[in-house]
This record gives sequence, structure tokens and C-alpha cells, in this order.
Amino acid sequence: MNDRDVKEMLQAVRDGAITPEDALLRLKTAPFTDLGFAKVDLHRKLRQGAAEVVYGAGKTPEQIIAILRELRANGQENVLVTRLDAESAEAVCREVGLTYHPDARIAVMGNAPAPDGLGKIVVATGGTSDIPVAEEAALTAEFLGNEVVRLYDVGVAGLHRLLSHTREIMSASVVIAVAGMEGALASVVGGLADCPVIAVPTSVGYGASFGGISALLAMLNSCAGGVTVVNIDNGFGAGFAASRINHMEAKR
Repeated sequence: MNDRDVKEMLQAVRDGAITPEDALLRLKTAPFTDLGFAKVDLHRKLRQGAAEVVYGAGKTPEQIIAILRELRANGQENVLVTRLDAESAEAVCREVGLTYHPDARIAVMGNAPAPDGLGKIVVATGGTSDIPVAEEAALTAEFLGNEVVRLYDVGVAGLHRLLSHTREIMSASVVIAVAGMEGALASVVGGLADCPVIAVPTSVGYGASFGGISALLAMLNSCAGGVTVVNIDNGFGAGFAASRINHMEAKR
């Protein structure tokens, strides 16, 4: 059930076409569909402003196809599938029709909406090796209706590369800083920006980086104000949170 369905049902109650009790029963029974292996959330967009996203890792292609078909049957034409490997993506695309982005391991059913956020989201990486995580963040943000500016390979090993983009950083509504190794990029960006900075530690680095834990701890201990941190390699979480911030207006 989408926003349009709810509005039509409320109008039907107003017009006397259905009783309030019938409408209440529909709302109670509509929140999800139980497929046995998954309970597909049909009310998430109504509750949270963004429809359900399918996490692809650990699911068979058949399970993903069934979930996507159920979402589409209930009015959700645009769906994001994250952490989808290339082999599964090929199988799902044959049955459902998706646009697959292999670097980010993201598939999109339908189209991203036109950007309607308050400003721009900047996604910056320390190095080229961080781009897969950054693309997961960027594509997620774009899918949720944001204009995204990509600044890749601007890490602190060559600080002048980042400083050549101060205009983009200082005019952003949100900055997502994606970095492995020692994770210093988030602190530097935090010292330049007047907006929220979402730090994403990646598992990129040599042995002593401990699979991203070094970057995670460095970002958690940043002395720059306004820096928050998501989990290691969690580009999706960063992109989703950035979109929330970029669509936030004062609640009175």
C-alpha cells in the first residue's frame, strides 16, 4: 500500500464508500506480506519516507526475485538492492529487469527520482581503492533523491588534491568521507565543512589496519566537531543517513 492508496482509502471513508472499520482493517492487514522466508515490508515508505531496500547478500536469486515481484505488485516500482554479487545480479536481471552497478554491488529496479534535497551531498574518498564503498553511498543517495558530487582520490597523502575542492566541500549540505588506512580524511574534511560529516571507514589498508578497525577508531576519535561514523564499509548506511539530513526541515 503506497501513499496514493492510503489517500484514496481516506477519501472513500470521507465519501461514505467504506466504513472507518473497514479502512482500519485494511491498514492492519496491509503492513507486510509473509513469503515464508521473508516478511516484505509494504508500509515502510508510509512510516519512514523511504521504501524497503533489499539486502542481497545471503539471499538466493529466487528469493530476491520473489521479494521484488511482491514489492512491485504492491505499487513499489523503484527498489534498491544492495550487496548483490554479479552472478546473482545476472540471474535476477533476467527475470525482473534491473540496472546493475558492479563496483558498488548495487542493483536498481526502476528509476531514481529527480533530486529534491535541500542541497548537495559530497562523497569524498581517500583513495581509488575506496571507490566501491563510496559508490554504494553515492548511488544510495541518488536513488533517494539527492544531487551527489563525487570527489575521488583526495586523501591526506596529497592534501593539495582535497584543498583544490574546498568550494564543493564548503557549499555541501552533507559530506560523506570514505577512507581506509589511518582514516584521517574525515577529520580534515570536518575541519573545513560547516555541515554534518559522515565518516565511512573502509577495510582498505595494510596488515596493521586490521581490516578497517584502525580507520574506524581514528574516525570515532576525531577532534573535528560534527563528524559521525558508520560501520566499516557501510556505504549504504552513510548514503541513507546523508539523504535523511539533506531532506530534513525544521519540525514545528
